[in-house]
Amino acid sequence: MAVPVSQMWTVASYVLRQKMAGNKRYPLVLMLEPLFRCNLACAGCGKIQYPAHILKRDLTPEECFKAVDECGAPMVSIPGGEPLMHPQIDKIVEGLVARKKYIYLCTNALLLKEKLHLFKPSKYLSFSVHMDGQKEHHDFSVCREGGFDIALEGIREAVKAGFRVTTNTTLFDGADPNSVRKFFDEMMEVGVESMMVSPGYSYDKAPDQKHFMGRARTRRLFRTMLSNRKKTWRFNQSPLFLEYLMGKRSYNCTPWGMPTYNLFGWQKPCYLLQDGYAESYKELLETTNWDGYGTQSGNPQCANCMVHCGYEPSSVNDTFGSLRGFADTVKATFSLYPDKSALKDLDHEVRPVYSYNPLVQIEAPASESAVAEESRA
Repeated sequence: MAVPVSQMWTVASYVLRQKMAGNKRYPLVLMLEPLFRCNLACAGCGKIQYPAHILKRDLTPEECFKAVDECGAPMVSIPGGEPLMHPQIDKIVEGLVARKKYIYLCTNALLLKEKLHLFKPSKYLSFSVHMDGQKEHHDFSVCREGGFDIALEGIREAVKAGFRVTTNTTLFDGADPNSVRKFFDEMMEVGVESMMVSPGYSYDKAPDQKHFMGRARTRRLFRTMLSNRKKTWRFNQSPLFLEYLMGKRSYNCTPWGMPTYNLFGWQKPCYLLQDGYAESYKELLETTNWDGYGTQSGNPQCANCMVHCGYEPSSVNDTFGSLRGFADTVKATFSLYPDKSALKDLDHEVRPVYSYNPLVQIEAPASESAVAEESRA
């Protein structure tokens, strides 16, 4: 199965309790960013554009635990930056496992092999490895030659050691659906538990602003890519969210569904936009103008966003909002979406897969551990 039964039951029972209690705004996943620094400089990411004194900072395990307890979400995603560069990431994970939170530790896997001994396999812990497609495309996206091979070796070692491993893929304009479908096959053959896929979002700080997709291009790409899918593909996402990406459904954003806590506090309104910060989760809920965000709000910052952190909660809410939503979810779970016109699109790819990347390539240090040591200096 794409997700363990225990995790499915925990999330489902949590959402139903929120529904029965009449809570309209509840967190599904806490996006916990314990640091911003990274050992990559991906063209589509703006996290490492912060000043040096910010990049040197870390959240303490105690600060992380306080945010998790305050929020109460059943799942915690740990992005960054690169979490494996955090000097106490093992303590953070250990504390969250003790709290029985389902954790997705998001990593580019450059340090995964050498850091693996710090962790213990658990149903509560999954390494969510950032893989942006097949080898050439991934290395181009992360601006690092050889990055794919290192990450793949880390995945194999983690799977061999008994860890849960998923992949996280972000797609930009020019992505080749044929290549992505082959990538899905490769990841399933490696033995990952499941995959997550999402269109890119145009961070203000991202060096490359040219290749974020509009909504029409996003729907065309995902319809072509996800139609006529194979039974072997397993996705760690709501099947209704995948239908949304394919243009089969219409949702408004649920920005409070995946709240973000980082070095600056509780980020308003979501993981992608920075419109101020709150000191507490309660303050975040009560002081954020939620109606000012989402595709139906008229906010230009939200016009082309179809990213999972806003629309995955919307699809989950749809699943548990009615018997029709639940039935649609069951149906979508087993549908392969046969579509002859999508097959024709696969044969007529007209947009270039790659374009000039202005970033200087990052050379691999003698030892990947040196990156972490240097960042703590």
